[in-house]
Amino acid sequence: MPSVTFQTSGKTIEIDKDTNLLRTSIRFEGSVPYKCGGGLCGTCKVRIVEGQENLSKVMKKEVARLGEAKIKQGYRLACQTFISGDVTVAWGEEDLERLNKIAQRRINAANAAR
Repeated sequence: MPSVTFQTSGKTIEIDKDTNLLRTSIRFEGSVPYKCGGGLCGTCKVRIVEGQENLSKVMKKEVARLGEAKIKQGYRLACQTFISGDVTVAWGEEDLERLNKIAQRRINAANAAR
């Protein structure tokens, strides 16, 4: 069974293959920050420390929210990422408040557009 290590929170969890990274974090209290869970806000940005080859392909929403430079640096959106093998992820708590504000603005804009 593959495992995911949440480096920032210090948890390692065994998972089924092709499991969503954010759902795993929520279910097993991995503590990846999130707001929308659908690729709109970018709050669930994580850095892939190890195991990039064990992840699903980068989605268009990830490129739109993170940009090519961040993707090349190993960043992904946990809500858009599926795991097929062992992986270690980390995230920065230093910018969580800023990300939450950005996320809320994007969610409000998306809801207003409906």
